[in-house]
Amino acid sequence: MQYYAGLDVSVKETSVCIVNASGGTCRERKVMSHPDDLIDALNDPALPLERVGLEAGPMSQWLFDGLAKAGLPVFCIETRHTKGFLKASQTNKSDRNDARGIAQMMRVGLFKTVHVKTLTSQKRRALLTARALLLEKAVALENDMRGLLRNFGLKVGAASGGMFENRIRELVETDPDLALIIEPLLAGRRTLREEFAKLDKQVVREAKRDQVCKRLMTVPGVGPVVSLAYISTIDVPSRFRNSRAVGAVLGLTPVLNQSGESNRIGHISRCGDAMMRSLLYEAAQTMLTRLVKWYWLKAWAMNIAKRHGRKKATVALARRLAVVMHRMWVDGSEFRWTREQAPGA
Repeated sequence: MQYYAGLDVSVKETSVCIVNASGGTCRERKVMSHPDDLIDALNDPALPLERVGLEAGPMSQWLFDGLAKAGLPVFCIETRHTKGFLKASQTNKSDRNDARGIAQMMRVGLFKTVHVKTLTSQKRRALLTARALLLEKAVALENDMRGLLRNFGLKVGAASGGMFENRIRELVETDPDLALIIEPLLAGRRTLREEFAKLDKQVVREAKRDQVCKRLMTVPGVGPVVSLAYISTIDVPSRFRNSRAVGAVLGLTPVLNQSGESNRIGHISRCGDAMMRSLLYEAAQTMLTRLVKWYWLKAWAMNIAKRHGRKKATVALARRLAVVMHRMWVDGSEFRWTREQAPGA
């Protein structure tokens, strides 16, 4: 007989449920959320497992990798799809009921798998996330200092980079009490900026070492951060049937709401990776507003801007940019400035 397992993962413990082919519950227990403990709970010769399902989440990549290496038939399943199934099939939500529901999803085959990234892509994504987090905290601290000094009629004005600290010191040099308050904030901001610069250099080095990143950086407006984020997000380009599917996965395609005679096309779905979507939008803005050289992709976007406005043109260009970069990755080609034989054109 075939058996199916569902795992409801939390930080400390994971609820495990194993059901048979007819849907009957064979085993239920809670174990520590660690691959070794889960392997011990699932590896039973009397209960040969056909499928093991766990919901995508913060710990799913680590657990999935451990279970897969142990030879278990594990599947990482899509969160929204799982939530809809569990909501329809149960009245009371609990870890035990969720594990039961996931096990039933495995049994009937009603689930949607999620790609689990390679370890290299996970580390690159962690690098980019840490870099963005340091920058966000540094900017937030600068804004807080601006607001704090504004209460005393001291206006920082336009001061960025290395000029910011000097400007703050100029404003508080006549007030020793304020200087004592501001000094720890300046020290924290200085540390954040220094550590951000270290991670930024690491991103540049990582991008220069990767041949795919170097090819993607031939696209105007695409630098080390965008290229490294792109390959860490896509991870395996062959998992897409065609390059046009990338735009939908990144949430850059319009949402269709059709019912009977109603057929409405709304804004972009904003599904998928928010960081990658934001970086592509910034790259598209750079291509439209800062780069002087004329090329086929910019001309295409400018034609859209004339008909539908700059904002829609930027979103369309971000989507097209994701498609072109995927095609360049698959073909092993560099960006072509003319439209003839351009990848993804």
